[in-house]
Amino acid sequence: MGIVEFMRGTAGRAARIVAGIALILIGLAVIGGPAGIAVAVIGLVPIAAGVFNFCLLGPVFGVDLQGRPRSHPSR
Repeated sequence: MGIVEFMRGTAGRAARIVAGIALILIGLAVIGGPAGIAVAVIGLVPIAAGVFNFCLLGPVFGVDLQGRPRSHPSR
């Protein structure tokens, strides 16, 4: 679960923010037009994830959005 540990840390938060900024720049400067605007808007998601410290891929790796292991309800 190395990726989960990385994404929980400060470097992971920074990586999400940088990825979001990169998507915005690529969308507006490289792609352009309506498709570029769509890519730029999608770039806001990783920025928000970094700023508010959540990871949308957490559930894929068996953790919650904050990177904590999921608690299993008792039966």
